[in-house]
Amino acid sequence: MNLDQQNWWSKFLTDEKGVILDVRTSDEVNRGKIPGSINIDIFKGQGFIYEVEELDKNKNYYVYCAAGARSANACNIMKELGFENAYNLVGGFSEWTGPTE
Repeated sequence: MNLDQQNWWSKFLTDEKGVILDVRTSDEVNRGKIPGSINIDIFKGQGFIYEVEELDKNKNYYVYCAAGARSANACNIMKELGFENAYNLVGGFSEWTGPTE
C-alpha cells in the first residue's frame, strides 16, 4: 500500500507492531536514514528475499528507499512472501522531512 509521508509516519508512530525497513544500498544508508530502521538492500536479489523471509510476518513493515520505486517493488515481493502489511513511503527518503540520523 502506498502512503504519503504524513500518513506513513503517523501510522508508524501509533503501530505497536511497526518496523521501518530501508531497502537502499549501504552507501545510501551511510548518508542518512530514518532512525530505528533496519536495512536490507533490494539490489541483493535472492539475498534480499532470504533476509526478508527471516522477518516476523506478524509485524507491519514501513518500507522506504530513495524515491519510492524500489520500496514499492519490495512491498510487492513481501506480499508474495506472505506479509500482510507492507506500506510504501511515496517519494522516499529524498523527500523525507521527518527525523534522520
